[in-house]
Amino acid sequence: MLRETKVTADTIEEAKQKACQELGIDMEKAQFEVLRQPEKKLLGLFGGSPAEVRAFYEVTPLECAKEYLEEILKYMDIGDITVTAEEDENGAVITLDGENVSYIIGHRGETLDAIQYLTGLVANHVDQSYYRISINIGNYREKREKTLEILGRKLAFKALKTGQKTALEPMNPYERRIIHTAVQKVRGASSWSEGEELQRHVVIGPDPDFKPSYNKNRKSRSNNFNKDGSYNRRPRSSGYQRRQYAENESHPQDSVFSTFERESMNESPATSLYGRIDVKKPASEE
Repeated sequence: MLRETKVTADTIEEAKQKACQELGIDMEKAQFEVLRQPEKKLLGLFGGSPAEVRAFYEVTPLECAKEYLEEILKYMDIGDITVTAEEDENGAVITLDGENVSYIIGHRGETLDAIQYLTGLVANHVDQSYYRISINIGNYREKREKTLEILGRKLAFKALKTGQKTALEPMNPYERRIIHTAVQKVRGASSWSEGEELQRHVVIGPDPDFKPSYNKNRKSRSNNFNKDGSYNRRPRSSGYQRRQYAENESHPQDSVFSTFERESMNESPATSLYGRIDVKKPASEE
């Protein structure tokens, strides 16, 4: 995307400087095209014309995003905020640092999500192509993702224990996908999405198609009896004996609660916003 301006001045050099001031860039970054050479007035009184110069430079999606974000932060009036950016394969990660930077996060990250969404729209309009913008503050995104993963696994084990399902508060697609991925690592639990648009939320419950496997080689209780009918009891030992598991030996519970990978349910693969993580209260408790 090109940004350009046309200016006139008495000399070409003055026109270049004036054009760079209007664009807000240094002269080293701009390119110039002389549209008209200056002409002196005849006898110092008649005719003559000023120089006209066209100045332009290529602007990237990241530059547009940073300029827009800095403008928003300026109007928020929260003090000096340092904006740094690092590009990756599909876009860029913008990091904000400052004394009052926590005010930008807002309640459950809603303010940060809104700013990120608007900044992403600006970046995508530069080349009319997808350019992902992620705004992070003090590793907030990483902490948020970890919290969602823990919540998903916790409710998955709860579903296995109680056999009941739990509905969460509405979330954006990216957060719902994090929950789905965490639940799918717990064998025997399942998750799906319900609701429409802003009310779409995740429900976690037991997997109806799951059948726990049992150890067929386990000896029956009848094998503990001797031929004469007496019961063969194991000798008691003093104190408690704890079974030691070797490194290559799995815990008995692993046969039921083992982890494995499978596709997410009801979610699209690439999204970039954040939302809530509260458990949705049943109608009877409201």
